[in-house]
Amino acid sequence: MSLVTSKQLLLDAQKGGYAVGAFNVENMEMVMAVVKAAEQMKAPVILQTTPSTIKYAGISMYYANVKAAAEQAEVPVALHLDHGSSFALAMQALRTGYTSIMIDGSKEAFEDNIALSKRVVDACGASGIPVEAELGKVGGKEDDLECNDPGYTDPEDAVRFVEETGIDSLAVAIGTAHGIYKGEPKLDLERLSEIRGKVSIPLVLHGASGVPDETVRECIRRGICKVNFATELRIAYSDGVKEYLKENPDAFDPKKYGMKGMEHVTELVCEKIKLCGSDGKA
Repeated sequence: MSLVTSKQLLLDAQKGGYAVGAFNVENMEMVMAVVKAAEQMKAPVILQTTPSTIKYAGISMYYANVKAAAEQAEVPVALHLDHGSSFALAMQALRTGYTSIMIDGSKEAFEDNIALSKRVVDACGASGIPVEAELGKVGGKEDDLECNDPGYTDPEDAVRFVEETGIDSLAVAIGTAHGIYKGEPKLDLERLSEIRGKVSIPLVLHGASGVPDETVRECIRRGICKVNFATELRIAYSDGVKEYLKENPDAFDPKKYGMKGMEHVTELVCEKIKLCGSDGKA
């Protein structure tokens, strides 16, 4: 089927008490592996690219890959700009054909974050493309994204932020971080519940790679409708390639070790889809 927007996927998840898995993809193989997993699990799925991923190969290249995969799939597939770093990049993604946009103004002052997010919402509205924004700061490092001064989402600020920007989903900062955790993360689940009680739009959990499964499930029970996975997918793909090359040191055909990387990613994504509870929801 054709690419779909993320809006109805997340509203259905919110109504059904599950979350949609959102998976960062770095190359054609990862795109194919994630969509294969979604089809096996009969689950809706969101594929994402960050600014540094786009810089690596170009936004049109990723759009073409995901569009082709979506058209061959029998499950809903959305293409999302993850952590859009500027209005210009958000508009580039919109014009290219992305069906979901995140503008990340979390490093800006509160008022500036509102202004930037609203500007993107206004620009995307005519095309019916939903917008995600972030309030508070998710810590850690992912690609070129780094935050050494994380800050939690204030529930009262969230009310005003949602009302004044008109965003479709809100990424909340409750103690998760991008990248690899050095210890088990301690999430502020009561804060999440308070935010859920004050705003009506779907909530998004960033930095889920490495968060214990039961904690992810509890976040979903408390209102998370979209869960982002990135680092674990990169590790899975790389582990598959390394495994193949270790067993076949003279290998020179990228398709061979690419297939092994894909197998690892598909297996992981199937697990994450089950964790989110979105299996069978396509």
